[in-house]
Amino acid sequence: MAALLLALAAENAELREQLASAQDMLVETAIDAGNMHALVEAMRVERDAWREEAEQTGAARVHLSPMCVGCNQSAWQEGFGYQDASRARP
Repeated sequence: MAALLLALAAENAELREQLASAQDMLVETAIDAGNMHALVEAMRVERDAWREEAEQTGAARVHLSPMCVGCNQSAWQEGFGYQDASRARP
């Protein structure tokens, strides 16, 4: 009987140690998730600022595919991202 109690106590101690380790990992994961969320939000704010700036300057979006169906623009010739609308090809 004493051996059984000793074995149960040892198993209980091991399980408590595993639980503490899992809780530590969970806290670290929650911190990482919070940091990633803040980074994503900052990137969204920056993206929105870029979009607003592009809209205010009258920029036209350049197609990113090398050959766009339905227009004459080529990403390889025009560059990527936004381009001044006054310089854009029709």
